[in-house]
Order: sequence, then structure tokens, then C-alpha cells
Amino acid sequence: MSIKGFFPSPSLTIKDYLENLKDMGLQATELYKAATVIRKMREQKATIFLTFTSNMVSSGLRDIFCYLAKEKKIDVIITSIGSIEEDILKTFSKFKHCEFFVDDVTLFSKGENRVGNILIPSSAYSKLEKVLQTFFVQELKKQQQLKRALAPYELIHDLGLYISDSSSFVYWCAKNNIPIFCPAPTDGAFGLQLYFFKQKHPEFAIDVSGDLKPLGSIVLNSAKTAGIILGGGVAKHHAIGANILREGFDYAVYISTSTEYDGSVSGAPAKEAKSWGKIKKHATVANVYAEASIVFPLLASIFFE
Repeated sequence: MSIKGFFPSPSLTIKDYLENLKDMGLQATELYKAATVIRKMREQKATIFLTFTSNMVSSGLRDIFCYLAKEKKIDVIITSIGSIEEDILKTFSKFKHCEFFVDDVTLFSKGENRVGNILIPSSAYSKLEKVLQTFFVQELKKQQQLKRALAPYELIHDLGLYISDSSSFVYWCAKNNIPIFCPAPTDGAFGLQLYFFKQKHPEFAIDVSGDLKPLGSIVLNSAKTAGIILGGGVAKHHAIGANILREGFDYAVYISTSTEYDGSVSGAPAKEAKSWGKIKKHATVANVYAEASIVFPLLASIFFE
């Protein structure tokens, strides 16, 4: 195939744009591959695992995650607890733009917290405290009725119904019974609120191993599995690690700015996962080196073709 470009006319659709990337070379061609892999996983009715990190919920990608959950286009979400808390924060607080190169000490004095070029007001965390402390009371009662600690996915499901906000992906996942698995529920502001709650209610607990059985059941009972892996970290590894149970994903799309040369899981490419049996040796994969807020909105459009 010869390398060639195209003219991006005003009438060009997103579908045509992605198709025209095929012969561009570099990461453009890899993005085209990612589009074809997502189409393939959908055609084959694979169980689709979507994983992402909390900074993506800080961004406008949260609205895309919400829409995918609302329309039942994905089957499983695996993410960090920061994604959950920031989704809740956005139900009652506005996140604002800033510059990457601002005075962070000044921001602290103004009660503003920075995620890249996004600002989150400290006041939002006071509201989050009230929401979570009341919610934990409800969950403690449920724990006492069941006579067992709740798994993270159960707690997050209940939280989605508790907030009942249509702008929230946690809400739509709860409403549509799309499980959200979270391997590290004691991290972040959520974990801090757990700490505060347990000062008065030491009997309250989360069964962090409670996600493993339902996650494993989904993996083992799926005809085919597919991963759309945005970024890295524990969410990425939890998804690919669980798929060892079936000798790996059948389809995988990785989108990351990390590289493999430090040996991190965040930078590890799809081909490395094949050495572990986390992705099948003949799996259809694409590895896009790009920041997810740029390319995932394009790829998400494939779900609505």
C-alpha cells in the first residue's frame, strides 16, 4: 500500500475521516486500525470492557462515557475510584478551563485544584463529603441487613441510584445494570471519606475481593471478549489480568501516551500482553499512541454508525 493523504473537506463525515486515515502512515493509520477493531468487536457481539482513568472523567470524555452507558453500548467498566468521585462532583459542580502553566501555589490559596488544564473547586469536595457520609449510612444499614460487607461494584451501583442524575455515567450504569468494577476503592477523596466515616462506624467495610467472582464470571461466560483500554494504571491491568482466565482478550484497542521502555503496565503495548496470555496470540488489536481526549470521541462515533 502506498502512503497517501486526503483533503479534509467540510462535507467529510467522521466515518469517512477515519477511513481516509488508512494510508496516512504513522499514528493516523493505527487510529484507522483501532476503528476497524472496534467495528469487528461489535460485529462479533463481543463483551466489551471499557477501562479509563479518573483524569478522563475530569475532562469532557465523561459525557461520552455517560452516553455509551445510557445507550448500552458497552458491557463492563473498570476504572479507579477517582472516576467515580469526579463523576459525582460534576453532578453539582462546574469544572473550568485553565492553562497548563499556572501558579499552582496561587491556585491552592484560591481553593482550586488542577488536573492538567482543568480546575476543580475545593468547595465541591465539601458537598461530596455530605453526599458520601449520608450514602455510607444507607450502605451500612444494607451491610447489617445482609450480614456481609459490600463489594465495590455493589457500592458503586447503589451510589449511582442514590444520586439519580442523568448526567452521570455511574447513574446510567446502575440503571442499565452495567457493572463498574473498581480494584482500589480506598483511594482518593472517596477513600478519605471512608476514613472519616469509619471513625464513628468501624464496623463498616468494603469487600475489595468481592468484585472478583462476578468479573471472572463475565469473562468466562462470554463467547468473545474485547477491551477498549484508555490510558493505563490499575484499571487497565485489572481488565487484561482478568482475561487470563480465558487466555486473553479476543480484541483490544489501547490508547495511551505512555511508552513501554520503563516496563510500566501503563506503557506496555498490546503485543507484550500476549506474552502473559492477557490478549490471545491471534487477537485483533490496535495500539494508538495518543491522548484519549483527542481520539476517543472519534472512535466512540463507531458505536452509533
